[in-house]
Amino acid sequence: MNGTRRIVLDRIRGALAGSPPERVPVPRDYDRAPTRGPGDAERFAETVAEYRAQVLRIDAAAIAATIASLTGPATGVVIPAGLPPEWVTAIPTIADDPEKPLTVTELDHADAVVTGCALGIAVTGTIVLDAGPTQGRRALTLIPDHHICVVFTHQIVDTVPQSFAALDPHRPLTFISGPSATSDIELTRVEGVHGPRILDVLLVTE
Repeated sequence: MNGTRRIVLDRIRGALAGSPPERVPVPRDYDRAPTRGPGDAERFAETVAEYRAQVLRIDAAAIAATIASLTGPATGVVIPAGLPPEWVTAIPTIADDPEKPLTVTELDHADAVVTGCALGIAVTGTIVLDAGPTQGRRALTLIPDHHICVVFTHQIVDTVPQSFAALDPHRPLTFISGPSATSDIELTRVEGVHGPRILDVLLVTE
């Protein structure tokens, strides 16, 4: 630290010591309790769609057929090792083996990735992944250009604080709000820079 900076900081400390600012109480009792029952699925669908993601409302029996319709003739659909096999019976898949994970190049050449999720947040339209068996490692959902995510209505909570109350903070958490997008100084939107350009959400009613 140079001499001038030290002098300035010492003067600030001295001024504050003589008349310390009054403490401002901050309420911390906002919506921390987990929800009792599922969150607002309708609101979740609306907020997800606002991010230019496609939301498809289906029942559990239609998961495999819907995924097949979204991937079309694709031959390189990546799935985590723990994905339920009945979700992808109609398409050829490439499983990411934890013992021998797919390379970045292999993931980059994939047509799509299919995963589940840890939960969804209705108020923000956010999907949360925690590297569980149906989601796999983080790279699976960051490198392929097309992400198909299965969200069950019982996995939806209403607010962000409720999501943190339900999640394990020791797990690697990824929060997804729509397809990856950024914009330059002229506000030109570019999608697919930091993750998938296309996000399809299958909202499954049980």
